[in-house]
Amino acid sequence: MTTPRRLRPRAALACGAGLAVAAALTLTGAAGAQTGPAAATAVAGSTTVTPAGHSFAATLNGKATFKAGSVTATCTASSSTPSDDSAGNRIPDAPGNQNPSGPVTSPINAPTYTGCTASIPGVTTTVVTSGAWQVSMQNGSPIAATLTIPTGGFVLKSTGLANCTITAAPTAAADIVATYTNGSPAKLTVSNASVPVKVEGGFGCPTSATTSVFNAVYDITDTTDPGSQITVSD
Repeated sequence: MTTPRRLRPRAALACGAGLAVAAALTLTGAAGAQTGPAAATAVAGSTTVTPAGHSFAATLNGKATFKAGSVTATCTASSSTPSDDSAGNRIPDAPGNQNPSGPVTSPINAPTYTGCTASIPGVTTTVVTSGAWQVSMQNGSPIAATLTIPTGGFVLKSTGLANCTITAAPTAAADIVATYTNGSPAKLTVSNASVPVKVEGGFGCPTSATTSVFNAVYDITDTTDPGSQITVSD
């Protein structure tokens, strides 16, 4: 987690894992979410993410669904995990895991999505993610989390009866506001988040849609020490 200490290249989530966690997909979950610069930290208090220096994984709990216009895509598996060649999915070493007046930010590895289907019969759906994703955590009640999708970092394609390409955050990075719940495992929840998208394609493609709805719940686990929990406090 680095400065501006919003869980950026280095701190935890997931969110993941959501990490972590998505761009034009309506992953099923609870907790209000919205787009825009990190959950408008009106009165930002102190935030600490522990254990400092530990790596974490974000794993989808349930299903992920993305709705753009009349088309809904559902994915049954999604995750963001640490890797040896990336600084993502790691809580910053102390004192970088603390921010006296705001969130802690960390980079996360782009989440993967598999087992995806569409609401249109005869269509095959795939999701490709890329770029520098990140997550920010702000202690509070509830704990606020912001998942940032890089420009063009989430692309959903359908082939078959409808050949469509849906790109999330098509012109600029997009923030998805979520909530984080401490626990074993901790959870990152996104609900009804509106994400800007660009839809291209022919017949059957929702080309007039400019936003999509994203919902999801990710379990956040400590991969350095499975007996520990990724915790956000003041």
